[in-house]
Amino acid sequence: MLNLPVWFEVGTFVVLVLLLVLDLLIVTRRPHAPSIREASLWVAFYVGLAVVFGIVLGFVGHGQASGEFFAGWLTEYSLSVDNLFIFVIIMAQFRVPRKYQQSVLMFGILTAIVLRGVFILLGAALINEFAWVFYIFGAFLVYTAVRLANQQVHHEEHDDEYENAFVRRAQKVLPMTKEYHGVKLRITENGKRLYTPMVIVFLSIASADLLFAVDSIPAIFGLTQEAFIVFTANIFALMGLRQLYFLIGGLLEKLVYLSAGLAVILAFIGVKLVMHALHENNLPFVNGGEPFHSVPEVPIWLSLTVIIGTLLVTTVLSLLKSRRDLRNGVAEGGSAGADRDEVEDGSADADLVDEANEATAADHDRR
Repeated sequence: MLNLPVWFEVGTFVVLVLLLVLDLLIVTRRPHAPSIREASLWVAFYVGLAVVFGIVLGFVGHGQASGEFFAGWLTEYSLSVDNLFIFVIIMAQFRVPRKYQQSVLMFGILTAIVLRGVFILLGAALINEFAWVFYIFGAFLVYTAVRLANQQVHHEEHDDEYENAFVRRAQKVLPMTKEYHGVKLRITENGKRLYTPMVIVFLSIASADLLFAVDSIPAIFGLTQEAFIVFTANIFALMGLRQLYFLIGGLLEKLVYLSAGLAVILAFIGVKLVMHALHENNLPFVNGGEPFHSVPEVPIWLSLTVIIGTLLVTTVLSLLKSRRDLRNGVAEGGSAGADRDEVEDGSADADLVDEANEATAADHDRR
């Protein structure tokens, strides 16, 4: 069990809430698309804050807690970056003006924090009462990993349109304007109360957050069962996501192997969960309700090594492939350009020959 001083836990949540309120005030008072420099500084600040928190947690608690936090934070951060793909699609599909995208992202982040908080409380309660929940979590993560791997093998990209039945029905039922009116959800126009397209954007973001909460919470519970670490790792992973969206919006397309990397991480955590469930087994129809003491527990240092190693390999291979594709594209473009030049030169030569023949024929007629 993680026994932390009350002042540390309370102080952590107070600081995190203040940071979220500050972020919200910046967005609401000055909606704008941040520059690369501004986004970089904010992302570096939040990442540095998470690293400092993990180190302090090691001193206040113990090294195991620090390792669990970093493993959980990196896993949740990776899943959050994948979440950005969906945000990009939603913004593009509904043509959200760039200056309002920060507000939409802030709503998405706050919604994600609330949803994950609910899932964390439910998950922690289930785990405390029913150890067999690890079997379900583990099987779900392995299934998710297979789905992501299948997506990577068949080169399936994120859909150009992100829709679901709830959003489509809302579009048909709600009386709606065609234009955005800032970040307002509802306006009065010609005496009629109308919704704006921002309602559908918010519904899409919220439904995406719900899906990712279902994926992410079992993943981090596979690394730690401490609710405090689970919640702080999720908040630190989500903070700065708004600025990261503007910083690596173009880079997201280059992370072509991100799904494969996440598949490896989730499969590893899923197997780890099943092993932990076997080690703590109390199901009467499995081994007579006796734990499998021979099944080893995966240490946190191994989990951290696998997660960091997978992310590094995934990022490097993705950037190498993007660079290779770009180089091949330039080469093909150059070759095509050369072919066009040859065709044009050939055409020009043919025109000169035709003109010479016509001049000769005309001279012959005059004679």
